[in-house]
Amino acid sequence: MSRRKLILSSVIIFVLIVVAAIVIWRQQAAKTSVSYLTAPVTRSDIEERVLATGVLYALKTVEVGAQVSGQLKKLHVALGDKVKAGQLLAEIDPVLQQNTLKESTAQIDNLQAQKRSKQALLRQYELALQRQQQMAVKDAAPKSDLESALAQLDSTRAEIAALDAQIAKARIAVDTAKANLGYTRITAPMDGVVISIVTEEGQTVVSAQAAPTILKLANLNTITVKAQISEADVTKVKPGQTAYFTTLGDSTTRHYGTLRAIEPGPYTTSTSSAVYYNGLFEVPNPEGKLRVSMTAQVSIVLNQAKQVLCIPSSALGEKGPDGRYQVQVLRAALPELRWVRIGINNHTQAQVLEGLQQGEQVVIGDSASLPKTEKTSSMPPGPPPGGRR
Repeated sequence: MSRRKLILSSVIIFVLIVVAAIVIWRQQAAKTSVSYLTAPVTRSDIEERVLATGVLYALKTVEVGAQVSGQLKKLHVALGDKVKAGQLLAEIDPVLQQNTLKESTAQIDNLQAQKRSKQALLRQYELALQRQQQMAVKDAAPKSDLESALAQLDSTRAEIAALDAQIAKARIAVDTAKANLGYTRITAPMDGVVISIVTEEGQTVVSAQAAPTILKLANLNTITVKAQISEADVTKVKPGQTAYFTTLGDSTTRHYGTLRAIEPGPYTTSTSSAVYYNGLFEVPNPEGKLRVSMTAQVSIVLNQAKQVLCIPSSALGEKGPDGRYQVQVLRAALPELRWVRIGINNHTQAQVLEGLQQGEQVVIGDSASLPKTEKTSSMPPGPPPGGRR
């Protein structure tokens, strides 16, 4: 019995040792095994672009002002109204301009009356000169009388010429008064939309030094976008490139245009030392959904490709001297090194030109290299910071 107990005890101890060894081995194996985070090689559209913040402006904006002084008697439009070129917008009280026109007209009448008087004297002096000339031939009158008659005739002719000049000046004053009277009726210089009313009915406008603004008209059929491009990206963009934007209120609709120009002077703000340059392009606005001063999220396309093989940029490893990149491809649960040639790389996705096939799995991380906090995280990696995508 003692021998059987000894053998049984030995067997139990052996089994316990084996079980403990298996448990320890499995724990060690679990600690040393590596799991890989992969992504498939897929076909998709890819583009490399510069990101910028823009502001919407009307293609053309006109400040409609008053060229004469007076009280704004009537305003015929309201904010947001669409107007046509030549349409009456406002009226200024015309009393002052009407009085000025009457004064100028009366001045012409006065000068013409003076001219008729001088012309009557001119005829009298011409007859007197003829008599003096006849008497001078017969030596019937002194020579001084002839000279006096001739001087009176020349003086009267000069006075008539001066009156002609004054009449011409008075006619200019009449034309000016008529024009000023016409300026009391303010009409639209172009088709557009009333985007601002500066002066209300009843206010007095004074145009002595500068033309006061009554309202602002804007052509909103076409919108100009001013995109603020950072100095780090401005050297990459050029006129002719495709540009599009979305608005804060509609982030799904893209409005496309072509970059028209880049302003040579920088755009700076008082609150930031960063330097930006305005890139300009236009987009149609037939439905009028786009409004002045809206904020736009602008993308300027540097390069793009449609339905090409793509992998995450994070899968790219070391770059070789020939320009190819090292990529790990998972085969039979083990990573395999492969050299691939890359096209467009926007730092989120990379275009594969050669070296990979659609459907293959590329390694973008593993449990051995990831921090502990990332092993248990189910959130996908976010895009890298920066202005380009």
